[in-house]
Amino acid sequence: MDLLRVLELYSGIGGMHYALKGSSFGFSFVDSLCLAAKCLSPLAESSVSAEVVAAVDVNTTANEIYKHNFTNTPLLPKTIEGMTLQDFDKLNFDMILMSPPCQPFTRIGLQGDVTDPRTKSFLYILDLLPRLSKCPQFVLLENVKGFETSAARDALLNTLRQCDYSFQEFLFSPTHLGIPNSRLRYFLIARRPPGCFSFQTSAEIMEGFPRPVSSESSDNPAVPNNHPTPSDSESKSSGPIIFKLETAQELERKRNQDSQETVRRLQEFLREDDDMDQYLLPPKTLLRYALLMDIVQPSSRRSVCFTKGYGHYVEGTGSVLQSCVDVDLESVFKSLELLSDEDKLMQLLRLKLRYFTPREIANLMGFPEDFTFPEHISVKQQYRVLGNSLNIHVVSNLIQLMMS
Repeated sequence: MDLLRVLELYSGIGGMHYALKGSSFGFSFVDSLCLAAKCLSPLAESSVSAEVVAAVDVNTTANEIYKHNFTNTPLLPKTIEGMTLQDFDKLNFDMILMSPPCQPFTRIGLQGDVTDPRTKSFLYILDLLPRLSKCPQFVLLENVKGFETSAARDALLNTLRQCDYSFQEFLFSPTHLGIPNSRLRYFLIARRPPGCFSFQTSAEIMEGFPRPVSSESSDNPAVPNNHPTPSDSESKSSGPIIFKLETAQELERKRNQDSQETVRRLQEFLREDDDMDQYLLPPKTLLRYALLMDIVQPSSRRSVCFTKGYGHYVEGTGSVLQSCVDVDLESVFKSLELLSDEDKLMQLLRLKLRYFTPREIANLMGFPEDFTFPEHISVKQQYRVLGNSLNIHVVSNLIQLMMS
């Protein structure tokens, strides 16, 4: 295949670009199929020969980080609506990689969908696609869970059908690939003739990788992957509180997650900085939010989704790490609410709870070791852009699947 020309829209800090390069810590589509399907006729592994001809984003901080890591890639710091049909045609691209703004579709947002101004650029892309002088052969889109029930998704599918694309939708979490982080997201891969997908597409949204066409027939078109690990905020449990505001069902769910041997341990992704004290949770945060935190240990095989508010907000933004593993977590929280603030703090400090560092979150999301931040980018800004990014492990495999 000739060198593919790729257009990266909503480029952020370059997650799609790294996925295109196959930077996924040794994971590949073949590896995941063999693991999940007991080597059921895996597809031949092949690298994608491609170049990003342009990246487009308006976020100044993200653009600085992108340019810091991809110095030779043309970066257009402009709105997508500010680009004309002729601008797109001049790029002569074969593939679009995009992750449109997710706020119009999130559970905790207003769910404005197509009426939200932040959806305007995406609808503009859909309007342009049929009018391009050459439709790209491949399209990959990522968004939050919730996009699959939106009017924006309906508009996307209608446009793809109009342009003669075959496509497949997925709900996919890094835990499907044995990565100990829950980040359930919607994905769509699409391609136009010539050529077709190497798997049987389904009108249903798949959870996990599809079964290769050459595999034995099955009523379920998807290979049985590691089950996605839902975040605490995505799980609903009932029953009496055991400790730390958790029910018996919640504790059992977390124990089950930690017992999944096909998922790697967090300790494989941990990297200590020179100044680790800055990541310790301050006393005020411990006293106020201790019962709400999702606490994991280096030996854990799970963590909840890291959002852009991590390090600034506590509830629902990501897991915190128990550094002192010699202390029993349940014993610390037993009858904690009956203690004075002074004694309560003494108990909590024994755990040495800390935030994951930006580098550790980047590791979980698949960013390679040579990915770095410019020196002037603050830790808070690093958390924000990582929380807005995507998991490279997942996207890299989906690109290979889309093109195989």
